[in-house]
Amino acid sequence: MAEILTENRTRKINEGESINFDLMANAELDLLEKKIANKYMNIVPWGVVAWGIGNLAIWLSLWPLVIFGYVPIWLGFLIASINITLCYLPSHEAQHNIIAGEGEPLRWLNELVGHLSVIPLVTPYRMLKYTHYEHHKHTNDPELDPDYDVHAKTDWHFLWKSILNRQPESGRNNAYPESLQRTGKEKVIVDGIVFQGIYLATLFSLAWSGFAIEAALLWWLPKHIGITYIEYYLSWAPHHPGKKRGRYQDTRGFKSYVGNLLSLGMQYHIVHHLYPRIPLSKTPAAYRELRPILERKGCDLGLL
Repeated sequence: MAEILTENRTRKINEGESINFDLMANAELDLLEKKIANKYMNIVPWGVVAWGIGNLAIWLSLWPLVIFGYVPIWLGFLIASINITLCYLPSHEAQHNIIAGEGEPLRWLNELVGHLSVIPLVTPYRMLKYTHYEHHKHTNDPELDPDYDVHAKTDWHFLWKSILNRQPESGRNNAYPESLQRTGKEKVIVDGIVFQGIYLATLFSLAWSGFAIEAALLWWLPKHIGITYIEYYLSWAPHHPGKKRGRYQDTRGFKSYVGNLLSLGMQYHIVHHLYPRIPLSKTPAAYRELRPILERKGCDLGLL
């Protein structure tokens, strides 16, 4: 009976008819929520594929263009900062197997985008993937959420903590290795060591060869800017104040001063935590349909 009622509700929603969600039973509400979410899954986000590979290609092209004088260093710095800020999200889609799951024909493309897109960020795909799963599983848990250290009281407090978290003795530096060890993925730590080794050797070689400024402004400083921006919008803003736990409580909707595009699409991050297989580009539409149900579930939707 609940499934028949849900079909009728879905039809009415699609036709723009008003529904009193307060009169719906929890079982029917759950079925309707899943039915709406399923509409936005199993969609290959080709834009993300082009984004991930194209963004890396642009960043790599900056090096010869700047070194040989075709692009001024200040412009190269601005472009590189944008490149590194944008490089995480394509990998994030791959982490959740949105491009293609295991056993599917495009699985190789999913993994290719996952690995290549985060090269400028100097954090390997497998390390990001497994720790991100732990973040989803234990969101806002001070002991088990590997991203818990980004929580802060205010925006400015976050920026200050972001600086402190880059220091050698910061607990943030150990959060991912500890998470991997705890979940039996300690072999992935080697990926991080290799990435860091190549990164530092590259910076040293460039500096030794007379390109220290290029190394600093095309990689070192843009990387730090990108990490701060990514952590602010992907970790701090959608989970602030980071005290609630539970499926409908650990993530919030929020209205960004810079809009959804410049906030990396994270205004609707609550949809991602509920249904990680929905592509980033589809979360706004999914949110609009799910909103009455999310309100009924007691979600913090902010000003959205």
